[in-house]
This record gives sequence, structure tokens and C-alpha cells, in this order.
Amino acid sequence: MNPSSSGLVLLVATRKGAWLFHGDSQRNAWTADGPHFLGHNISHVQLDPRDGRTLLAAAKTGHLGPTVFRSTDLGQTWKEAHRPPAFDKPSNSLPARAVDHTFWLTPGHASERDTWYAGTSPQGLFRSEDGGVSWAPLPAVNDDPQFREWMGTVQDGTPDGPKLHSIIVDPRDPAHLLFGMSGGGVHESRDAGRSWSTLIEGMQVVDGFDAANVTFHDPHCVRICPSHPDRLYQQNHCGVYRLDRPATAWQRIGRSMPADVGDIGFPMVVHPHDANTAWVFPMDGTDVWPRTSPAGRPAAYGTRDGGQTWQRLDQGLPQRQAWWTVKRQAMTSDTLPAPALYLGTTSGELWIGHDGGARWACIARHLPEVYAVEVAAPR
Repeated sequence: MNPSSSGLVLLVATRKGAWLFHGDSQRNAWTADGPHFLGHNISHVQLDPRDGRTLLAAAKTGHLGPTVFRSTDLGQTWKEAHRPPAFDKPSNSLPARAVDHTFWLTPGHASERDTWYAGTSPQGLFRSEDGGVSWAPLPAVNDDPQFREWMGTVQDGTPDGPKLHSIIVDPRDPAHLLFGMSGGGVHESRDAGRSWSTLIEGMQVVDGFDAANVTFHDPHCVRICPSHPDRLYQQNHCGVYRLDRPATAWQRIGRSMPADVGDIGFPMVVHPHDANTAWVFPMDGTDVWPRTSPAGRPAAYGTRDGGQTWQRLDQGLPQRQAWWTVKRQAMTSDTLPAPALYLGTTSGELWIGHDGGARWACIARHLPEVYAVEVAAPR
């Protein structure tokens, strides 16, 4: 396998394996490499930007259970982690838990060469300091009685189980970490995970529940602005939000979305160079939560003014009878000067949105259900 001439590769995680798609210099033609791990649930695949060659894949396998695979040659060969994420036996009276699957992978800070973070279902936070070979739990989250109360139970109704996701490492400070829990709110550490504070001010919860109770907060995806790390965006169970530090209160910026579409969805994507530009992919969030595109007409929506206004971006996408949607990890952008968007669907399609989603084209069809899409620049 050789890196593509454009330097871009799409890392596609699905319900039945993983694929790598290498693009040409114009991002018009893509060559598929895969499947890897055919038949296994692959929640996330990430490339280590610090070396441009190491891949980690979060897997749930029939014979090995939940694990992480590692490749140091861009997917030509893989090895299972020596010690995958697993909960320790609690040191207090809390009930023991078992990892069902690793859900989210985040490379550590550029200054921490071999550090990685992983989020699991049920909610757990883990760190590796040897490039993903072995993982250790962070007890300040996993075994804290207050966190465990906020996490609820494995029967909380979240499809495929509750999840710890959206692990963020501040590019300016390796000790500044954030993550989201579905459910259980958004949390922040400024001491490398030894202590945490909540970030739920301004966020709404489902009608009839108490917004002061962290348990009922359901962030779907949280993103930091690469060009302005003091700004965070969030797609939530109850709308689209923005937070500008040092403020602590989230502002709901999705109310200007069309009323017949709403601002409920799962993925959130932020422009790599412009903090005012971001994208979401709404889903039908009515009372029965069908989890489909609204009215069977899928579209991305983009803002260029920090959420004051939104534009529908559907050129090239199906105009009717398309009932798929996009999961929280399955939409992203590259970092080129004129970035393209990429998304994978619950019906197994892979799409590219040229010019920031202005023109959509299908890269691949008939894949298994897509769980996650990342774009990376291998070296």
C-alpha cells in the first residue's frame, strides 16, 4: 500500500470492518484498500499525526471481545494491543463494570510522542503512553462515585450503549483535556485528568428533566476550533451550541436553523482555518426519534458567522426517499486551504462535499453501516 499522491487517506470504520480510501490530487478518484477486520465492529480508526504512519483501530470482535489493533505501516499489518482498555476492579463499593467496546480514539498532544486517549462504552476514559500497546484507566473518571452517578446505567436507552466520546486535547496545553458523555455531560480537566469540572451551563435537556442534574445532559459531539482553541462547538441531543472561553455558558446557535429541519443531529465539524465556519448534519429529532434524514431529504447545513445563520448544502445528495443519517464520528473535513467535507451514512455510502459541502459526490456505495470517517495525511 502506498500513500496517495494527494497525501490524503479516508479512514472508514463500519459495522463489518474498516476501509482506507486513497485519493488523487484533485480528490476526485479514490482507491479502496480493504476490508480490514472483515466482520468485526470497528468503531473508530485514527492515524497518528505525529508520525504519519501509525494507525489505531477500535474493534469489537467475536473471538477477542473489545480490543484495539495497531499498525505501524499504514495498515499493511496489524497487531492487537497487549493490554486493551479494561476497567480495574473498583477500589470502593461501586459495582464492577466491563468494557463492551472502545468507541473513541484521540492522539495525544504533539509534545507527548506516544500518548493516546480512548473512550469506551459504558463510559470510561483510558490513556496509553506507549503508542496504543497498553492502556490504563483514569480512576478520576472511571471510579469516581459522582461520575458513576452521572453515567447512569447501561440500560439508559442509548443505542449500542452509553458512550464516552469527543476526547479533546488542547493543542496549546497537553494537560487541558475535555470529553463528552452520552449521557452525562461535558467535562474539562486542566491537570492531565487528575481532576475534572463540568461544562453544562446553558445546555438544555429533554423536557420534563432537571437541567441541573448532569445525568440528563446528552452531548452528541464536541469539537474544538483548530484556528481558535478558545472556541468550542457542540451538537447536542437538544440543539447546536457554541462556547467562547473564558465564558462558561454554552450559547444555543441552532435556533436559526429552518423550523422544519431543526437543530438535532449527531456530527459536528469545524473549519480547520476559520473559527466562524462549521457544519452539522441534521436528523429527524421528533418525539419518536426515527433517526433518519428529515423528510427523507438529507443535507448538511453550514454556518459562516458562528451560528447566526445557516445554509442548506445538498447539491448532489438525494432529493427524496433517502432515509439514512450520519453518526457522530462519521463526518469530518480535510485541512487543505479549500477544505472538503466527508461523511459516511447508515446505509453504507461514503460522500465527499467539495468546496466545504457546496457540491457532493459519492465515493463508495454498498459498504456496511458507517460508524466513523476520519481524513488523514500519511507520510
